Amino acid sequence: PTAPTGGGYTPTRGREPPSALGSAMSGKIISVLLALVTLAVGGGVYYAQVYGFYYDVAEAEVRLTSLASTAPEPIEIESFEAIDADSSPIRYRACFTTPTPLTTLSETFEVFEDAEPLTAPGWFDCFDAEAIGAAIRAGEAVAFTGTRNLEYGIDRVVAVTASGQGFVWHQVNECGDKLYDGTPAGENCPERN
Repeated sequence: PTAPTGGGYTPTRGREPPSALGSAMSGKIISVLLALVTLAVGGGVYYAQVYGFYYDVAEAEVRLTSLASTAPEPIEIESFEAIDADSSPIRYRACFTTPTPLTTLSETFEVFEDAEPLTAPGWFDCFDAEAIGAAIRAGEAVAFTGTRNLEYGIDRVVAVTASGQGFVWHQVNECGDKLYDGTPAGENCPERN
C-alpha cells in the first residue's frame, strides 16, 4: 500500500494524535493544581486552628471563689502567662506560680469537682492537660473554682499543685451542657443574657 498524500496526519504506532496528547497533559496540570490548592487550604486551616486564632493575654490576675464571700478573689501569683482566642469560650489557658501554700488555698477557696483540663496547643508548652489531670486525680494538685459562669455555661477552673504551680482553663458546666444539647436549663442556671 502507498502512503496517503495531501499533508494529512498519519498516526504512527505507539503515539497518540496531538489532540489526545494535549488533553492528557491538561488533565495532569489540573490535577497538580488541585493538589497544590488543597495543600494550601489544609495548611491554612491547620495554622488558623493551632496558631492563628490565639493571642497572648496581658491581664496577670488569677481569682478563686472564696468560701466566706462566695465571690472570686485574687490570689498572689508570679510568672503568669496566658493565651486565649475569640473563636471559642473554652480556648483560654494560663500558667503561673503562687507562693501561697496549697493547704491555705484549700481552706479558703471552693474546690471544683469534676475538673477536666482541656488540651492546649502544643506550642503553649507550660500547660500539659494530661499531666495536670493526672496530678488532680492523684491528689498532687487541687482544682478550685475560679469564676462560675464567667460567660453563660462556662466556668473558669484553676488547679494548683503542692509545689505552687498553677494552671487555668475554661470548662463547660452543666448549664452549658444543657445549652449545647438543647435541653431546658435547670433551676440552678442563671438567666442567659
